[in-house]
Amino acid sequence: MNELIQHFAQQLEEALRIAKAWSFPLKGKNYNAVLVSGLGGSGIGASILQDFVYDKINIPFVVNKTYHLPKFVNKETLFIACSYSGNTEETLAAYEEARKRKATVVCVASGGELIERARKHKHFYIQIPSGNPPRASLGYSLVQLIFILSKAGLIPTQEKEILSSIALLKKQTNSIQAAAKKLTEKLQGKFLAVYTTVGHEGLAVRFRQQLNENAKILAWHNVIPEMTHNEIVGWKHNNDSVFVLHVYHPEDYSRNLDRLKFLKKVLNGYKANTADLVMKGMNYWEKVFYFIHFTDWVSVYLADLNQQDASEVRVIDGLKKTMSKK
Repeated sequence: MNELIQHFAQQLEEALRIAKAWSFPLKGKNYNAVLVSGLGGSGIGASILQDFVYDKINIPFVVNKTYHLPKFVNKETLFIACSYSGNTEETLAAYEEARKRKATVVCVASGGELIERARKHKHFYIQIPSGNPPRASLGYSLVQLIFILSKAGLIPTQEKEILSSIALLKKQTNSIQAAAKKLTEKLQGKFLAVYTTVGHEGLAVRFRQQLNENAKILAWHNVIPEMTHNEIVGWKHNNDSVFVLHVYHPEDYSRNLDRLKFLKKVLNGYKANTADLVMKGMNYWEKVFYFIHFTDWVSVYLADLNQQDASEVRVIDGLKKTMSKK
């Protein structure tokens, strides 16, 4: 896992080459919505992209993480199935519904049943490199999702921003690892709460999932302003077992930063363990890829401290085996 994280910038470069090579006739259609089906490491890229397009496209962008599709999906919908293995049963079920409703279908996978069905039914598909855990292949899938929207004419090209992100990661690789290791030393033996401002929830979920799968610890997240209408009241007593990480960017909406400032004051009153994770970057994708890379390192360093194998996910493998028998 450490080696895969080490080569994240190179993965983004390869993902960019793959994305620039394919060409599907997606542009010029009047889509009523975009729906992406994907779960776990295969689906988190869609959640991150959802934050980006929130105020940039004029149609709904929906992330689907179950077997069935919303009723609105029809022949005017751009449907994207994203499954790294190509065998995720929920995504395959959603694909079949989208196919029957005659949506415009694009599949992103390394192989498996999804690619086979796309070939059979003559749907567009993008095949990405195989052999890695899905969560370690986010760069491959997320870049394809960005380019699908761009080539469909829904957002401007993001190639320049992705290239600058790659340059940033390469330039700061040593400082990123050093800072991640320094933070990790404070986290051992704690439950982690990741609080962020609206617009960054996809990244908070990604971090939480990496803590779950790599470090083998429980963690949760919440988002400001919603969090300050409910969960903030739960901080009524000292709780030394929890470490709170505040994730934000200095240019976030000022009223949400004011709420974050108040939250910090409340937590300080209960002597909570806290740290700021201030997002870095000159554009959205620099912030995204820097944060992903930094927090991925945190998750594997914490796995090392906890004497856990960051790659092992036996309980998920056991679930898949059990479900395959039904």
